[in-house]
Amino acid sequence: MATADSIQVVNAWQDALNRQDADTLLVLSDPNIEIIGPRGSAFGREVLRAWLERAGLKLTTLHVFARDEHVVIAQQGVWQSAETGGLPSQANVASHFVVIDRHVTSYARFDDLVVALKAAGLTEADLC
Repeated sequence: MATADSIQVVNAWQDALNRQDADTLLVLSDPNIEIIGPRGSAFGREVLRAWLERAGLKLTTLHVFARDEHVVIAQQGVWQSAETGGLPSQANVASHFVVIDRHVTSYARFDDLVVALKAAGLTEADLC
C-alpha cells in the first residue's frame, strides 16, 4: 500500500475516534485489530469498541511520519474517563498504526515519539 493511502486511512480512523463514531472506526479496522497500550495488548473489534467507550480520548495531530504501511503520528492527547475522575488529562503521545488493505491492523500508543518511531522502523527522515 502506498504511504499516502495509509495516511488517508489513519486520518479517517483518528477522525472517527475523535467523534466517538464506533461504526466508522470498526469499518476502518481489521476484524482482528491489535490494540497495544501501556497495559499490554488485545485483539479484535469488540476490544476496540470497549476501549473507545472507556477511553474518552481525543487526539490532535502534531506531526506525521510514514513509510509504506507504517504510520506514526505525534499527537496531543486529551482524555476524560472514570480513571481520571471525569477530569480531563492531556499529554503529548505518539501512535503507531499498521495499515494493510485499507484497514488498520494494529494501533499502538506510546508516551514517547522516539520509541514509537523505533517500534515502527521509522526515523525523523520519514516526516511527511
